[in-house]
Amino acid sequence: MRLLALLLAALVSLSAALGAEAPAATAQTLSPPTLAPLVRRVAPAVVSIAIKGRVAMEQNPLFNDPFFRQFFGIPQGPIEREIQAAGSGVIVDPREGLVVTNAHVVEHADQIAVTLSDGRQLTAHKIGADPNSDVALIQIPAGGLSTIPLGNADALQVGDYVIAIGNPFGIGQTVTHGIISAVRRTGIGDDSRENFIQTDAAINPGNSGGALVDMNGTLVGINTAIIGPSGANVGIGFAIPVDTVRRVVAELLRHRTAGRTHWR
Repeated sequence: MRLLALLLAALVSLSAALGAEAPAATAQTLSPPTLAPLVRRVAPAVVSIAIKGRVAMEQNPLFNDPFFRQFFGIPQGPIEREIQAAGSGVIVDPREGLVVTNAHVVEHADQIAVTLSDGRQLTAHKIGADPNSDVALIQIPAGGLSTIPLGNADALQVGDYVIAIGNPFGIGQTVTHGIISAVRRTGIGDDSRENFIQTDAAINPGNSGGALVDMNGTLVGINTAIIGPSGANVGIGFAIPVDTVRRVVAELLRHRTAGRTHWR
């Protein structure tokens, strides 16, 4: 009887010990993977851009007749309409306040407003743009800015994980993730020098100029275009390789008329 009592006591003690350790072991085993630490590092360097501007409207050929315009009181010169648009950008030099975006985002901009991830709103001015590569450079007041280290787009492989950060449809900063679907894509636009990165990370209107970031937390591309029958994401998005961005930005800085930069 005494032996049986000792065995029962040992079993009770063992059960209690296992029960105490089980929750910790289960919690450790079931801890889900997350991209949150990566996003926290890089997201502050991605900005939302809002522009206001004016574009010429298509006109009826009759408007080219000076008599017709005078008779109906239509002012001379092209008829323009106001536009508003949204896009994204990436801070590449926090000391100088340099932000890379797409040329098509700021093409018609008379006013450029930049919203940081912390909610600050700043006014930017355009330094220059290269329509062929669709890269533009704008500048905001420096101070308390973040940046993303520049990566190496040539090292990307199909199947690598990436995240896209931008301002889709003007709703504010949004993060999506996916993989590299293809590299060195050509024939998307009119530039014979095209060398796009293709990704299935969700990219929508407003993501233009935003960041494509690898799992090392480095900038590998600037999101620029999508293929989608409805004008929205269907899993085929394109980014300008960071190597192209680096070269074009250096050219834009060389041609600016004043100021110096620490960007490299």
